[in-house]
Amino acid sequence: MVGEVVVVAVDSPDDIVTARKAGRDLAQQLGFGLTDRTMIATAISELARNITSYAGTGEVRLSVEQRSGGSALVVRAVDDGPGIVDVARALEDGYSTGRGLGLGLPGARRMMDHLEVTSRPGRGTCVEMWKLVSGA
Repeated sequence: MVGEVVVVAVDSPDDIVTARKAGRDLAQQLGFGLTDRTMIATAISELARNITSYAGTGEVRLSVEQRSGGSALVVRAVDDGPGIVDVARALEDGYSTGRGLGLGLPGARRMMDHLEVTSRPGRGTCVEMWKLVSGA
């Protein structure tokens, strides 16, 4: 599993479900419990929804990598969309540039062990988040 990357193209709302399922399946293979699998899948849904809502297209990449001294399920959501002008603000609860509730990025950050956003206006966004595998 380590080193393998599962890539899910996100081009339509249907792809949100595909990305969510791929994340949940990998989490189950890694031995995550039901609560963690649900949180991982929900966080992936939020990132994939942001891709369809703001960038139009992108991809979600799932892998198992070393993070913080242990194995982790790593999720990268990447797009070539308009980018995020103020990343710090985008991570605040309640802030949204769209019609949403502003819970996407802050909610995903709470569900995972780590979340970081790299974005350049006009050049796209990469959100990387991970959850450590227990006992790893």
